Amino acid sequence: MQVCVLGAGVVGLTSAYYLAKKGFEVTVLDRQPSVALETSFANAGQISPGYSAPWAAPGIPLKAIKWLMQKHAPLKISPEPEMKKLLWMGKMLSQCTEGAYNINKSRMMALAEYSRDQFIGLRKELGIQYDDGQGGTLQLFRKDEQVEAAAKDIKVLRALNVPHQMLTPEQVVVAEPGLASVIDKFKGGLKLIGDETGDCYLFCQSLKAECEALGVQFQFNTDIQSLSVEAGKVRGVFTQHGLQAFDTVLVSLGSYSKELLKACDIDIPVYPVKGYSLTVPITNDAYAPVSTVMDETYKVAVTRLGNRIRAAGTAELAGYNLDLPKSRTETISHVVEDLFGQGCQLSDAEYWTGLRPMTPDGTPVVGATEVNGLYLNTGHGTLGWTMSCGSAAVIADIMAGNNTEVDSTDLAVARY
Repeated sequence: MQVCVLGAGVVGLTSAYYLAKKGFEVTVLDRQPSVALETSFANAGQISPGYSAPWAAPGIPLKAIKWLMQKHAPLKISPEPEMKKLLWMGKMLSQCTEGAYNINKSRMMALAEYSRDQFIGLRKELGIQYDDGQGGTLQLFRKDEQVEAAAKDIKVLRALNVPHQMLTPEQVVVAEPGLASVIDKFKGGLKLIGDETGDCYLFCQSLKAECEALGVQFQFNTDIQSLSVEAGKVRGVFTQHGLQAFDTVLVSLGSYSKELLKACDIDIPVYPVKGYSLTVPITNDAYAPVSTVMDETYKVAVTRLGNRIRAAGTAELAGYNLDLPKSRTETISHVVEDLFGQGCQLSDAEYWTGLRPMTPDGTPVVGATEVNGLYLNTGHGTLGWTMSCGSAAVIADIMAGNNTEVDSTDLAVARY
């Protein structure tokens, strides 16, 4: 069966790999000249199943109001009126109940844990290297109330048997010696032992070669214009070269999936949430992170990638704007300077921005649609790298007509 995968980011690429492994004839289309050149290019570097949680949570509406008044805030909302943005925010706010949060977090963590297991298996099978590390994630708490609030998340972690440790400031320094000189700035931490790190771009470069070895065809510099649907069945994809016929189409276009599907009367509540990152060489290993440190106050992740530091954060609701103003990178720069400033020279940092495809409930959209032969694997938000292998394995099983290894009942667009 001929399958067309739309999108060559980490989600589309892993989907192509798992589909090819099942014997599908796979073609990947992307507008960029190679793989992983948009949202997957310079993300936080975290494979963090233990930190997989929806942004929509009890207390978030009040926190959001406070954040908007702060200089170094994890949330920014552009002042321009936009109906899509307002509608998405309304749907997200409706998910900020305790019941919805528990359901969404459990669903997300189950998929993310499965994905981490798939990563381990794939790494062993292929032997690919991507500045990967298995040092876990350390959620850093600067305030006593953050330590107390972590108790709710720990209940979910225990229920799902996710390995974790609550750490005192002294234990935090044992885990991350580079924080020793700033021990007075935090109250403790939560160590998520099973989390991993890695450079998503390097991973995708290696996986592309593995895909090609399996017969996957790549068509880059291809403008995906619309889907061809007749009598409720997908027939192919229109590009600048005309109609290309396919038996089955998988949409993995991240934030750009929504507009493509709109013409097919499929409405997925995905909004582009803009994020920022910096990458800087390590100059003093004694003051650099060992793995990932997630600063809970600023929602900024600082990750060790080989001899580099990658820091990423900030959620900005600004549509498809890809401007990179200095004012928007100040928060991630502040966190790196505050925690690991002696380990790098920030004047040498390279900055980047990308659009995360967020759903209101935090869970990606993975599964079939009402259009025969049309499938989705999109809407992973900040967790595309974390959930990529798992959601790819799930969609490959669904498309092959197999039972999935993780519950996929509520992952499809039908849940909306």
